[in-house]
Amino acid sequence: MNTHTAASTRERSTEVQHFDVLIVGAGIAGVGAAYHLQTQDPGRTFKVLEAQAGFGGTWRTHKYPGVRSDSDLHTFGYRFKPWQGAPIATGQEILSYMAEVIEENDLARHIQYQTHIQSARWSSQDGLWHVEARRLDTGVTEHYSANFLWMCQGYYRHTEGYTPEWPGMADFKGRIVHPQTWPEDLDWRGKRIVVIGSGATAATLIPALADEAAHVTMLQRSPTYFTPGRNRNELAETLRELDIDPDWTHEIVRRSILLNSAKLGKRREENPELVREELLGVLRKLLGDEYVAKHFTPSYAVWRQRICFVPNGDFFESIKAGKASVVTDTIDRFTEAGIQLSSGETLDADIIVTATGFNLNVLGDIQFSIDNEPLDLSKTVTYRGMMFTGVPNLIWVFGYFRASWTLRADLIGDFVPRLLKHMDAKGSRSVTVALRPEDQEMPLGDWIDQENFNPGYLMRGMHLMPRSGAKREWRHTQDYWSEKDEFPLIDLDDRAFVYG
Repeated sequence: MNTHTAASTRERSTEVQHFDVLIVGAGIAGVGAAYHLQTQDPGRTFKVLEAQAGFGGTWRTHKYPGVRSDSDLHTFGYRFKPWQGAPIATGQEILSYMAEVIEENDLARHIQYQTHIQSARWSSQDGLWHVEARRLDTGVTEHYSANFLWMCQGYYRHTEGYTPEWPGMADFKGRIVHPQTWPEDLDWRGKRIVVIGSGATAATLIPALADEAAHVTMLQRSPTYFTPGRNRNELAETLRELDIDPDWTHEIVRRSILLNSAKLGKRREENPELVREELLGVLRKLLGDEYVAKHFTPSYAVWRQRICFVPNGDFFESIKAGKASVVTDTIDRFTEAGIQLSSGETLDADIIVTATGFNLNVLGDIQFSIDNEPLDLSKTVTYRGMMFTGVPNLIWVFGYFRASWTLRADLIGDFVPRLLKHMDAKGSRSVTVALRPEDQEMPLGDWIDQENFNPGYLMRGMHLMPRSGAKREWRHTQDYWSEKDEFPLIDLDDRAFVYG
């Protein structure tokens, strides 16, 4: 009786913990945000709330065989922390790198794990966010207030991946798994495996499974652009051999990679067919003209989706060795023994892996309200992809599609402390963004132009996302090369910012 009463009291606890800033998420963006806030605005109190049992975000969620980055760590790593390994890193290497950042900067004391935020309510009356969260380890509901919310929870739902519903799935006698929730007890040795999907996850999984599986088949509806290369940066290796200071090496290599990426982006826009032929030409040398024509020649323009880098060409080596193969077709139905394809062919399988993408997560699936009115983010307009009209004291970190996520997280990491200090100087407790008089007739469109970038997870969730405007400041431009110069020069007294 007493135990039950005590537990009930804890669950109904109304004690409010107050912080100047609440950072949501302890992944690559959240840990970076904590570093930037502590370094650039050390007098500010803050707390990082993370739903998982530890830091890492994506790199804690994904535990499938071979999990690795699809961006180089010279740019996916933080600006302030040199990366000294191979450009493409394993998930465990990235977690170790983040652990060093947390330890070196004494950030652990600011992070609280297993804390799931359920609601966030803005009150204009007191100029605060009121946040309700549940401790997943104890079941206790906790209450917080904060002057500012820094949303670093990422862009997809960590608890579940996206798996389409196909007829007959219940008939299949083997196991169906999604890479995002990889079972620890899954034994694939000697098994026939079908991996559905053609993105970076599939290309990572297949070589990791192929050595011990009986055979691995990648089943794709349509091909993706791939580019193989050595998992080595020659410039970085040369600078290390010359014993150049690691900070200098990190900055020089980052700039080199970013400059080359900007040049490639320009070439893709100006001469997409030439870039396309270059990409396909490399694969033809590895796999032959016929195989590439059938399985590795995408129908979409080369700039519309991310180009998948394959370190050391391991995916293609598995195909050449006969341990893996590719089938391009659509699924008619699942059967007891595998998959019946629309062409009439069948794929027998013991294990089917649905590497079919993510479920878009908009602001952490948290119930937001502004002065007791539920927030519908799709009715807002984004300011540079990080703030939203009518939403006070909140910034969302949403990275780049074609460049490393962390590049934008670092830019926003500089912007937020500058904005907070500017608010202090003005004596303002709140800031929101609003369309200026000259913006009132501006055409509005989807958050991202589908002709520019159109991955499945984004297309499925586009109706949930904010609107974008025709003017550059009202869009998420995906253009790091320009934004790295623009962000430091954002005029905080521009009429787009409304202080209260």
